Amino acid sequence: MNKKLATALCGSVVLAVALTGCGGDDGDNETDAWAKEVCDEVQPQVERIQDANATIDEVSSKDSSPEEVKKADSRAFQQISDAYKSLATAVDEAGPPPVEDGAELQQDAVKELNAISSSYAGLKNKIDAMDTKDQAKFADGLKEIVEELNKLGTSGDESLNKLQSGELGRAMSEQEGCQASPGATPSPTPTPTTPLPSPPA
Repeated sequence: MNKKLATALCGSVVLAVALTGCGGDDGDNETDAWAKEVCDEVQPQVERIQDANATIDEVSSKDSSPEEVKKADSRAFQQISDAYKSLATAVDEAGPPPVEDGAELQQDAVKELNAISSSYAGLKNKIDAMDTKDQAKFADGLKEIVEELNKLGTSGDESLNKLQSGELGRAMSEQEGCQASPGATPSPTPTPTTPLPSPPA
C-alpha cells in the first residue's frame, strides 16, 4: 500500500516543476529580473520535494513496520508542505510580474501554492492521527491518503500554468533555478502539467 502512496506522491515533483515555464519571444530586463528572483528560490524547494519523495519510496521498498511508514510519511508530507509554502512566499515577495495581468497571475499562483501546502499539511495531520496497532485500519487509512494524493496531483495547477506561459514563461525557463530536473521518482503516474519545478505526483 505504501508503494501506491510513493507512486501517487511522485506527482508532487511535477507540480513544483510546473513553475519552469516554456515558450515565448525575446524578453526584457524587468521580466528576466522577476523570473530570476522567483527561480532562485525554486530549485532548493524542488530538492526538498525530491527528498520527501525519496523518503516515501525508500520506506515503501522494504518491509517497513506501520510505525516506520507513519513516521516517514508524516515527515515527508511536512517537508512537501513547507516547500510549497516557501514557493508561495517567493512568488509573493517577488511582487507582480511586469506582464499583462501580472498582479492577478501572481495572486492566483500564491493562492494555489498555499492551498497545495495546506493540503499536504492536512495529509500529515491525517497520518499522524492513524493507529498503527490495527494494521487493517492503518492500511485503509493509507488507501484514503493515496486517493487524496491522486486528486491533488491532477488538480490545482491552472494558475501555475498561466504563470509559466508566454513571455513570463520564457523568462522563467531561461533561469537556472527553474531548469531543475525532478530526477528519478517512483513509478510514473499521469502528471498534471508541463514543466517551474512542478508540485503534486
